[in-house]
Amino acid sequence: MTGRTGAATTRSDGRERAAVLLAALLAALLPALLLSAPGAHADGRSATAPKPAVTLPDKEAGKGGSITVKGSGWRSGALLMLLICGQSSPARGVIGGTNSCANADGRAVTTDTKGAFSTKLPVSEPPVPCPCVVHVATVTGEEALADAVFVVAGHPVAALPKQTGQGKLAVLAATRLEGESSVLTWFGAPPTRRLVFTVGNMGSAPVQDPVFRVGTAHGVYAPQWEERQWHGTVAPGRKARIELPVELAAGAHGDYRISLKYGTKVLAEQPWGVGRPWGVTLFWILLCLVVPAAVFRIGMAVVDRVRPRSAHAASRRGRRASPLAGATARLPRLRRAHAAPVPAAPAGEPRASGTAALPWFTPESAPSEHSPTTKGHT
Repeated sequence: MTGRTGAATTRSDGRERAAVLLAALLAALLPALLLSAPGAHADGRSATAPKPAVTLPDKEAGKGGSITVKGSGWRSGALLMLLICGQSSPARGVIGGTNSCANADGRAVTTDTKGAFSTKLPVSEPPVPCPCVVHVATVTGEEALADAVFVVAGHPVAALPKQTGQGKLAVLAATRLEGESSVLTWFGAPPTRRLVFTVGNMGSAPVQDPVFRVGTAHGVYAPQWEERQWHGTVAPGRKARIELPVELAAGAHGDYRISLKYGTKVLAEQPWGVGRPWGVTLFWILLCLVVPAAVFRIGMAVVDRVRPRSAHAASRRGRRASPLAGATARLPRLRRAHAAPVPAAPAGEPRASGTAALPWFTPESAPSEHSPTTKGHT
């Protein structure tokens, strides 16, 4: 009887240990199971987490004032842009894109660790009539946005355009970049192209003045998006050829990727290889050669001015530099008349005096003692 009781006690202890190990294993695997479950986000937020929201303590204000904008449910540390937009509603969003917003008076804010924020926003009139909203959207990372109804006192109000159906644009042909680089691009000017593509309206409603987003990405970096509005209407079942300008920064070179987005869907991507601006490199090479040469020439001239000179070199330099010496060198020199050599007297005759004969008086012209003397009239 005692043996049976000991065996039962051993089995119960083994079951308890197995239960403890199983509980510890489940506790260790529970976070991983929750993150990998459907409806969970990569940052740990579940699908039932609160959506981004915007609240306004003041629903109406006039131009020149300011309002307090509060938000919650955003990603922690997210960078947000706040704008006052016209022709908008929370149900339909900003119809004309950011072209309908007061972009000059927008504000940026970063959410805290709980995904909330509170900031002041100046009140300004949007370029289009109200209904107006305070539009909040993420600048980087996963796209998220929220709108709150707001009234700009004194601003015109107009009805929203009628929505008879839903338009849907799709790219029908491959996108391409058209255009060529100029000589200025070779010297660092911004490269420009035209993104050309053909879209078709697959929906049941016309699409009027669609707003596209063109993104430029360099290497492994995320695209930088800019809005481009095309003015025109694409009727249901029709297609249209669209050209959008694309411009890079000055001096850009390397491999770029141009992306086209309409709404939240990326329609196409196009690679773009930009050559290096060799004109800038040539300019710097010439600058590195010319400047040292000029400095060397200036230094040699200074050294030549400052260094001491020998007396002989100074006299030679003075003679070469003196204009008076050059002038006198060209004048005829006055030579001293040399005395005619006195012929040697024969032996036994007295030697003539050592007086030199004058140049204008020669022995031949002297009167002879046998020549008659010419007498004048007496």
